[in-house]
Amino acid sequence: MKLPTRSKSYMIPEYSLTGDLLSYITCGLQYRYQNKGTLPPSKPVQRWFGEFIHGVMEEAYLDWKYQKKEFPWDWKEDIRPIEDQIDLRLQVRGLYPYDEDLFFSINQPGSNLTLDDLNEHDHKKLASARAEKAINFWGKDLFPLIDSSELLIKGVRPMPNYDKNTSRSNYYGINGVVDVLTSTKINRIHDQSNLYDYDNKIVNFIRQHMEESDDEDYEIIIDYKGMKRPPLEVSDPHSEDKWENHKQQILTYSWLRSKQEDSKANCAGIILYLNELVPSKEDLVLIKEEILNDMTDIPEEDEFSDDIELILEWQEDDKMPNLSDEFKTARSIRFIKINDEEREKALKKFDRVVSDIESSLVKEMKGCKIQDAWKAEADKRTCSACDFRTFCKNNSDITKDFKIP
Repeated sequence: MKLPTRSKSYMIPEYSLTGDLLSYITCGLQYRYQNKGTLPPSKPVQRWFGEFIHGVMEEAYLDWKYQKKEFPWDWKEDIRPIEDQIDLRLQVRGLYPYDEDLFFSINQPGSNLTLDDLNEHDHKKLASARAEKAINFWGKDLFPLIDSSELLIKGVRPMPNYDKNTSRSNYYGINGVVDVLTSTKINRIHDQSNLYDYDNKIVNFIRQHMEESDDEDYEIIIDYKGMKRPPLEVSDPHSEDKWENHKQQILTYSWLRSKQEDSKANCAGIILYLNELVPSKEDLVLIKEEILNDMTDIPEEDEFSDDIELILEWQEDDKMPNLSDEFKTARSIRFIKINDEEREKALKKFDRVVSDIESSLVKEMKGCKIQDAWKAEADKRTCSACDFRTFCKNNSDITKDFKIP
């Protein structure tokens, strides 16, 4: 009796918006080593803070939802326990902050410290200051609007440039995690509770940017970013255009969400740049440069003239200027209008990135060397912090000055 042969396994490659798309855009070769080669960066501080602030906001929302805590929250009693919980969670994954960013975990093995050992200096550490400000500044307005948080969404698209002889699959999957999903009516907030009895900054912002004549239900996709507001354009041609890429991310999220049965027909997006609430000196240097070179959309109104003057007069050795809450609000929140044309552009860009990644993977599978198969095009800041800079042949500006002792 002839036994049937086993059919060839069928695999659909899956790509995430942040872990694959944005990582590859930053640098293809770095993406290969870190994501495909499982070689994590030795000092993933930026990654730590992004995941830290996402975790803090998620846990804070759950505390608000189930314990009904009123704002403002006390840092030591309400917020520090959340920070400690998220910090320990990230330590398990090998992610640690710099000492000046966060007071080390009270609950770590061998520690006899308690909440009473915390002082004002620990409160002022950058990650803690930003966590407290994010919760107390946006929480009151954001948390009552939330329908879902940390929502996983997936979709499938045809593989770009598919070739049955070389391509790994004729389809590929996209996945992403929406930080916050909320639904509302633009003209009429019809909730019968007292959640909207106060002046809600987010609702007012949405009303300003949506057409007032449209009374249909809208879903609002909200994404947190643990960074400052990016400039409108980049000076280095190899730099990642974060302004555009963040827009593409929201547009792709909206397409993925539209494939789910319970989605609304209309959708819009909001990005919250949380570092703008407590900018570092490095952030302020960049903000000042962007204002001087007309590379930012905020500020653009005369109402921020006092804040602009403070920033332009500020020097790096000076004390941080006391910027207004109105200025911080304007820089912290960004509206993304979603329509079919813009969404299709974003999806085609994702297709191009997937095509490049798949092409590099196929080259490597056929025996091509890693550095020949993958592009290494990044800005100097990315290269200078990269663990692979000393042997990357495409990073000539960094490696030419490197000498083996």
